[in-house]
Amino acid sequence: MTKSVAAQVLKRIVSARSSTHRRHFATILRRSGNIYRQLRSSSTPTPRHCPSTTFSARVQLLTSRHKSSSSPSLCSTRTISNLGLHKLKSPSKQLGSLSEHRSPSQEPYNSPYLLAKSLRSSLGSWTAVALVAIVVFLYSATPGDVERFNSEKQKPHTLHKLLEQIEQEISNMTGEALPGRPGTLTPDQEERLREFWIATLQVFGVLEAKDLNGNGHPETLNGRDRANTSSSTKKPKKKRLSMFRSKNKEDDTDSVTSTESHQVSDADDKYGQTKEFHDALANMPPELLRTTFWSMVKHDHPDALLLRFLRARKWDVEKALVMMVSTMRWRVNVNVDDDIMKNGELGMMDSASSSDAAKKKLGHDFLAQMRLGKSFLHGLDKSGRPMCFVRVRLHRQGEQSEESLERYTIFVIESARMVLSPPVDTACVVFDMTGFSMANMDYAPVKFMIKCFEANYPESLGVVLVHKAPWVFQGIWKIIKGWLDPVVASKVQFTNNDAEMEEFVPKSQIIKELGGHEDWAYNYVEPVPGENDLLKDTATRDRLIAERETIVRDYEKSTLDWIHGSGDVSAVKLRRNELANALKEDYWRLDPYLRARSFYDRTGMINPGGKISFYPGVEHSAPVSTTNLNEKPIETHADDVD
Repeated sequence: MTKSVAAQVLKRIVSARSSTHRRHFATILRRSGNIYRQLRSSSTPTPRHCPSTTFSARVQLLTSRHKSSSSPSLCSTRTISNLGLHKLKSPSKQLGSLSEHRSPSQEPYNSPYLLAKSLRSSLGSWTAVALVAIVVFLYSATPGDVERFNSEKQKPHTLHKLLEQIEQEISNMTGEALPGRPGTLTPDQEERLREFWIATLQVFGVLEAKDLNGNGHPETLNGRDRANTSSSTKKPKKKRLSMFRSKNKEDDTDSVTSTESHQVSDADDKYGQTKEFHDALANMPPELLRTTFWSMVKHDHPDALLLRFLRARKWDVEKALVMMVSTMRWRVNVNVDDDIMKNGELGMMDSASSSDAAKKKLGHDFLAQMRLGKSFLHGLDKSGRPMCFVRVRLHRQGEQSEESLERYTIFVIESARMVLSPPVDTACVVFDMTGFSMANMDYAPVKFMIKCFEANYPESLGVVLVHKAPWVFQGIWKIIKGWLDPVVASKVQFTNNDAEMEEFVPKSQIIKELGGHEDWAYNYVEPVPGENDLLKDTATRDRLIAERETIVRDYEKSTLDWIHGSGDVSAVKLRRNELANALKEDYWRLDPYLRARSFYDRTGMINPGGKISFYPGVEHSAPVSTTNLNEKPIETHADDVD
């Protein structure tokens, strides 16, 4: 924590309007003091960090490692050795001059305390925070608060997770972007992102050996103009799989590297994504993977999307690549963009009238869930996160088909993605357990929802509130918790009344159904015939897609400049951000030609041009992330926040 942030926290405490808010900040500061004491009392010597080396030098080290039989380097996770990017050459420096093998004593050491690096460099600030925490504790804490704090069930498993919780809450208070996002990357994180882009562009067929090995001019993709390569998109499988192959010196043939060296462990791969990854590389054309990725980006920053996978996989580039590629394959298989979002609710209404029994049931079951309001988006929590309410009592096992349940789940998650805008990049999910009984319990959709968030929509959950869970849910929770990743499980909080929910959502923004003051109730608005007529205007759609493809190619070229370190680094980064903003604005022009109108379009939450109104009908606006906890943030525009 920097001194400036500490000052903001102190200022927030002084200006807090209620003892509840002061106790909330005091809890955060007490946790900060605990971290400080753990760090100071640790007897572990400060680990050495990897010395600063050029990107090309580390790749040369990679090449020599693949040709030797020595044990893996201690710093292998800091390089792109697992990606097999051989013989990389920078435009300014050829790798041929870097032929010497690094000795074991020179091997950089990858610190296990990387996330705490900035923290240790400012222990003086922590000292001040710890002292202030004592004062605030004496001033605002009550015995009940202390007892509740000490009896918290969701305790972090490691010091790193505790640090992440503190960072999250401090970011919520200051309105600043969280670490690991565009604009807040450390040098090490930026290097990992660069390596991830290299691997990603290779998989997409944008970057090949000659792009890295020869002059590597960003003006040419795959060594030729992509616009003139309609017949040469398909690449030999050997090259596509070479990322996970090593060269055999005896027979000079490619062989798959060992499982111990290059594959994700079973413990980290409970959804079989490694197999999905290899199947995708073997059976999907590079251009299809590329198109699917840019389709998923939508109005998001391309870096932000890749960073979600990196954070989810603890900045391990290989694991992040496996997760990202398998996600693209999943999106193609379930037709997220080409069917679920393109046909939307009106498409399901048409299916409900179909003579085909299967289509008719799918359409009927999907619309039944929409009309019930089994789940819906409305409003923001204290951290400016969009809220998704799930009324569990409205679900009955067997009433809807499994296919319709999964389609509905994906539709809701994708709709929530449409209303996210930086610096907010996660959602608050509220499970309303009022009136819950065993008749409402259905494990299959729960498992599917967990898989979606853990495997295909990483880093999308900010907090999960389980509200008014009855005693019978205790045994069920023990089962569900065993399925959850510990990081996801740590985001689940139980609230039993209005006061406890107010810790996360201001009462003015809690809907009346849950005891709050927000006078809003879910009433489904039926699709209107003709609302998706722009989807039929294929000529305009194709023109807009071609314009977007030009921006995408420019972004890829700028990314190659950034990878190679060509020209003014600051100018290249600025250019990439300008193109990312251009992609965001361009998406909203294209949106009505790709996505069917939804309940949230018809009711005024999602408006033309990407204007998002979390409280439709209220005229005045407020930014997404507000620092005034007593004022309802009403509306935001997609372009209001960088």
